[in-house]
Amino acid sequence: MSIPAPDDTPLLDVAAFHRALGEARSAIPIFKKTIRDAQERMHQRFRDGEDIRKLIYGRAWIIDQVLCAAWNLFEWPDEEQIALVAVGGYGRGELHPHSDVDILILFNGIEAETAQDSISGFLTLLWDMSLDIGSSVRSVDECYEEARNDITIATNLLESRTLVGNPQLQLDTYERVTSEGAWTDREFFLAKLNEQRERHERTNNTEYNLEPNLKTSPGGLRDLQTIGWVAKRHFGATYIRNLVDHGFLTESELDILNKGELYLWTVRYALHMHCKRREDRLLFDHQRTLAEYFGFKDQPNGLAVEQFMSKYYRIAKSMSEFNDMLLQYFDEAILKADDEQRIQPLNKRFRIHNDYIEVRSPTTFTRHPFALMELFVLLAQNPAIKGVRASTIKLIRDHRHLIDDKFRADIRNTSLFMELLRSPDGVSTELKRMNRYGILGRYLPEFGQIVGQMQHDLFHIYTVDAHTLKVIQKMRQLRHSDYREQFPIAHRIVNKLPKIELLYIAGLYHDIAKGRGGDHSELGAEDVLKFCKNHHLGKWDSHLVAWLVRNHLLMSMTAQRRDISDPEVIHRFAKQCGDSIHLDYLYVLTVTDIKATNHSLWNSWRATLLRQLYTETKRALRRGLENPVNIEDRIEELQTDALAALRRKGVHEKEVRELWSNIGNDYFLREDALNVAWHTEAILEHGKDKLPLVLVKKTSYRVYEGATEIFIYSEDLPNLFPATVATLDQLHLSIQDARIIVTDDGRTLNTYSVLTEDNLPLSENPDYLANIRHTLVEELDDPDDYPEIVQRRVSRALKLFTTPTRVTISNDPVMQQTVLEVSSPDRPGLLARIGSIFVEFGISVRKAKISSIGERVEDYFFITDANEQPISDPELCHRLQETICRQLDEQIQQEH
Repeated sequence: MSIPAPDDTPLLDVAAFHRALGEARSAIPIFKKTIRDAQERMHQRFRDGEDIRKLIYGRAWIIDQVLCAAWNLFEWPDEEQIALVAVGGYGRGELHPHSDVDILILFNGIEAETAQDSISGFLTLLWDMSLDIGSSVRSVDECYEEARNDITIATNLLESRTLVGNPQLQLDTYERVTSEGAWTDREFFLAKLNEQRERHERTNNTEYNLEPNLKTSPGGLRDLQTIGWVAKRHFGATYIRNLVDHGFLTESELDILNKGELYLWTVRYALHMHCKRREDRLLFDHQRTLAEYFGFKDQPNGLAVEQFMSKYYRIAKSMSEFNDMLLQYFDEAILKADDEQRIQPLNKRFRIHNDYIEVRSPTTFTRHPFALMELFVLLAQNPAIKGVRASTIKLIRDHRHLIDDKFRADIRNTSLFMELLRSPDGVSTELKRMNRYGILGRYLPEFGQIVGQMQHDLFHIYTVDAHTLKVIQKMRQLRHSDYREQFPIAHRIVNKLPKIELLYIAGLYHDIAKGRGGDHSELGAEDVLKFCKNHHLGKWDSHLVAWLVRNHLLMSMTAQRRDISDPEVIHRFAKQCGDSIHLDYLYVLTVTDIKATNHSLWNSWRATLLRQLYTETKRALRRGLENPVNIEDRIEELQTDALAALRRKGVHEKEVRELWSNIGNDYFLREDALNVAWHTEAILEHGKDKLPLVLVKKTSYRVYEGATEIFIYSEDLPNLFPATVATLDQLHLSIQDARIIVTDDGRTLNTYSVLTEDNLPLSENPDYLANIRHTLVEELDDPDDYPEIVQRRVSRALKLFTTPTRVTISNDPVMQQTVLEVSSPDRPGLLARIGSIFVEFGISVRKAKISSIGERVEDYFFITDANEQPISDPELCHRLQETICRQLDEQIQQEH
């Protein structure tokens, strides 16, 4: 039957609505106006702070009136044998502004064809009203058969009510689809459990995804609905609050659960209202709008959007906790109700009950607060235990307030926590479980500050706490032989570290100070020293962990921003590490930090950068920091190896030496012997040809694995770099590195390492590679065309984030060049746009370091003026900075 009208000022004047229908020539405008006006009233009441329940139930009541009125406009063959039934969320009497209106036209004892014209006309009328209708036409028998084969249909019919027609049809259908013949209680519960598990796997089993779905993400509305469906199917509980009567929830827990659901409803209502359509994903731009709508303001310790999302994540985490607990209760009540009770003692405080750990007494945590820590250590030490029994989860919730300063200082608890970190198994699993149950953030208050803390960028796709625990998970995974091939160095290091728990502590604290203001690496180092002192670590161990936290970004930044083929860069980095042990720990922390930040960040390119930096630094440390490699010796060794390769191909040494005499040391320091031989042979064959020489091949394994190298040998012409990068951009190639070398005789040897625009290796199809070469030769053969090439626009979608561009300029007195650093949101054509600005200012690019980090780029250009001198005019530097910032930021605004 139709749900009752709201008990205060109605959202719809039903009598006036029916009068208008009776007087109108056409019903459609009346229906559309009625729905539109009612929705506008609901939106205004929502803005005025109306109870969300009245609005959600109120919209379902309004749609009831509309559908019943529409139904009555048609002739039906036998009203005792047909009914209009609301199903699904609408069947529960819940409708958000743009939720689907799911209905079932149910019949029995007649053929559907006898009412075909009325059914068709009725559904057409609903579509003409612009309602989002989900409809089905079935007999009672058909409902039964369909429900037996499809758990979704069975669930929809579980929540159904008659709007108009014979209510007995709906009751008969409900009785049949909930019978043991359709789905047993056990089958239904397992089906919903598997459905939830698959849904959670699609979101990486975390509530903390960057753009969560209010319905389907862990801790979302679907998790609460799953509890309700199982409760209704097995216990006959009409509402979740009925679970109090069954002893599964206390009144206080029910209150938390209800408040969480109402919060999710409120956010979903606002999202539908903002989008003016059904949208359940909290996309970035929606997050900003909703944060403003709900009154959040930017603060020194966090953006408004981060505060808004932090609240969402905390509530979703709380809802997940209830979901875990209640499904565990249901598992015992439904799946194991008839099982033999197998109980195995663990110690004086715990036992295993049918494969789940539980306390031996309800007063265990009261009498022995340290058991709150001991429980997770026991879980790690006994991998066969499947989890925590629901009754014990409830007791953990009830007693976690006992974790205070006295608890944290207790030698039993600090020893137990270190015992967990040293456990051979279950470390990351139990840390995650501690976080889920609210224990970790209480034991480590500094960790509690980052629970649910969002980082509003595309670089980090998880909240700080979720990312931190994923780092430790990745560290644990590296131990396994399955990871030997993909992470050979990290796998070897992890399995020989003298104290692997120090690595986990560094992982736990590396981002602990995010969001506090100041340098989070320095603040985190201070925090971890306090942790080490409280957990009785020795001085050397404490200093190592603090060094790792303080320098956790050092290796990735060096690899991505510095020229790691330069011996001086390696020497400086090696000095910062000091010894091989620090390097080993830092390498693993860096790899796992990147892997746990954003799965798209880790590719063969970054892997090889880090591997090269690690290998070269290891060699430097073995050599001794007081005996850095002699540059002349290194160049001589490389040239000897390259000459040997060229001799085998019949190239004359005299010609080679003559060519090399005009090439500076920088080239030989930045290339390996194979590349030098490859370039040299091709240049000598190219001879005096005026056209640019373009070579394309997969890069060597040692340098930048996975990328393709494009080598261009040409006259040193003005605007060559801007024209080249513009052409590569139009070929949909993403430049990962640029090595610009100018010879003494006015030539350039430029090498670009590229991936596809999706940061994947290029196809090795010969025709595809030949097309790249041909296009570059055609575009670069005439310098007069360069300005036109540079100005071409490429139409590709920009990413959302619009952090303002930053440009810094400094002069390098040793290299006699100006260093220009650009940090800006990534977008297609960025290098081409920068190149066009260089053209405008008459700037020559001598070297470049290209680095993409998440949604932004951090590029370094070593530049000179037209006279090959550093740019020393402060006014010119200021105009250059201002122009780059303005044009790059305007490009984003124009193309958004």
